[in-house]
Amino acid sequence: MDTPLSTIAVVGLGTMGTGIAEVLALAGREVIGIDISEAAALGAVASLEASTARAVGRGRITEEERAAALARFRTADTLQAAADAELVIEVVPESYEIKQQVFRELDAVVSPTTILATGTNALSVTRLAAESQRPERVLGLHFFNPAPAMKLVEVVSSVLTAPPAVETVTALARELDKEPVAVGDRPGFVADGLLFGYLNQAAAMYEANYASREDIDAAMKLGCGLPMGPLALLDLIGIDTARTVLEAMYAESHDRLHAPAPILGQLSSAGLTGRKAGRGFYTYDAPGGQDVVPDALTPAAGAEAGAGRAVASVGVAGSGTMASGIAEVFAKAGYGVVLAARTQEKADLAKGRIATSLERSVSKGRLSAEARDETLARITAAGSLDAFAEVDLAVEAVAEDLEIKQQLFAALDKVCRPGAVLATTTSSLPVVAVARATARPEDVIGMHFFNPAPAMKLVEVVRTVLTADDVHATVRAVCAKIRKHPVDCGDRAGFIVNALLFPYLNNAIKMVEQHYASLDDIDAAMKLGGGYPMGPFELLDVVGLDVSLAIEKVLHKEFRDPGLAPAPLLEHLVAAGCLGRKTGRGFREYARR
Repeated sequence: MDTPLSTIAVVGLGTMGTGIAEVLALAGREVIGIDISEAAALGAVASLEASTARAVGRGRITEEERAAALARFRTADTLQAAADAELVIEVVPESYEIKQQVFRELDAVVSPTTILATGTNALSVTRLAAESQRPERVLGLHFFNPAPAMKLVEVVSSVLTAPPAVETVTALARELDKEPVAVGDRPGFVADGLLFGYLNQAAAMYEANYASREDIDAAMKLGCGLPMGPLALLDLIGIDTARTVLEAMYAESHDRLHAPAPILGQLSSAGLTGRKAGRGFYTYDAPGGQDVVPDALTPAAGAEAGAGRAVASVGVAGSGTMASGIAEVFAKAGYGVVLAARTQEKADLAKGRIATSLERSVSKGRLSAEARDETLARITAAGSLDAFAEVDLAVEAVAEDLEIKQQLFAALDKVCRPGAVLATTTSSLPVVAVARATARPEDVIGMHFFNPAPAMKLVEVVRTVLTADDVHATVRAVCAKIRKHPVDCGDRAGFIVNALLFPYLNNAIKMVEQHYASLDDIDAAMKLGGGYPMGPFELLDVVGLDVSLAIEKVLHKEFRDPGLAPAPLLEHLVAAGCLGRKTGRGFREYARR
């Protein structure tokens, strides 16, 4: 089955097919682009001419290389043109009927040794292969959009696929300077299998009016370092396409997390399919446009919920990394800060940690020595909460334990002056349960900072049903002054970021449990195919498996969805004391320092 793959046919010259054809032609392959639409064929030629001209202008290829690549690409309007191809890649619409018709016609045209590849990301490769006369030569070759730029290629085997065929296309992917990942046949494969569940949950969160589209997208970009928010990404992918993928995933898994959110069907039925239609979750300047334009749902510039309370001084309770980071943020912004711990020694150590952090900023040229000294001078270390008697805003950053936080807020209630705003940094506990430990629950709100607080721009502002409007306005104004981006959300488990992030992480663990893909392949797939700064297992080990498990349990308890039950592998690792980087072993092993 040694096949040179010097001549390759691409069936379907939409955006993806044209991109794949470009990659192949630039890599020295003879490429036959096939599409029944003359307009699509002409568009593919024009696109290839334009993109290669840009590549010449940027110095990536020479004019001679461009001319050679263009000469290697030709178009046709019938599958007969694929007769001499050693590999055919179909990227026609996601429909069994259409794809099966293409494969049936190809069976009658191509050589018995020709490899037939489907570009599907939602349909069963096995089902498509079973319809072919040569199922051992059928496999999946899933490129990511835009194909010239994206490194990941998922090579999908069915139970019928011959290993030499897989080896041949895997070698081709490497020659194309791509990163091939071997996966089995299930809807969504690795990258989309994890990505679309997350996108679906984001759509459901928006549909429930839990948070605005802008806040959901900002939270995931700023909180997780993602290149796009989930709703903007759905618009880019195509809401109808996303719904098709989710339907296929749900048919396979029967997991409620994959059951398409009703809003996806409603938008699709209305023709509001995203960028290509000019409107989806957002409104765009034109069909196919990239620029978001204001619509009826766009927040008015500068609109805030009324006037807030004056804040000149801030108390931060706690002595850990988060507490010292938050104190540093407030002090840099010009606030007088009282940093209180259980003992004076702990408070002094926390202030010392801030001094070290500021010194690093000075050494890197990010902060002047004068600003460092002024910032430190604004911070008073105290060994008792009594020092909070005159602060305008008290922020707790103690252990993520409800009983501990309730005890702390009961103490703050007695110490802090009337009218002071009391904020909790909890990431998973009910804010209202903390608020009820005081006699003034209307003054209590959530301010969920992200670690490290000096660097992370996001703050989730969590209102309870009892939080006063002016308290909410106060915290929004404070976030602006400390140069953080506030996103509003209600008081439910996980808020925005953790509620969307941890089910995705949990599903990645389940993939490993089911021996569907390796840790390395899953991490590579999400970084290369999804644009994630870290793969899920890298992130889990950094966060800590014990912390991750605790959040998973809170989400499962709150929403009571079987799909949110923590993966047994995660529970087993935590029970064994393998908690990630901090213990030297989690999903991977690390050198101890």
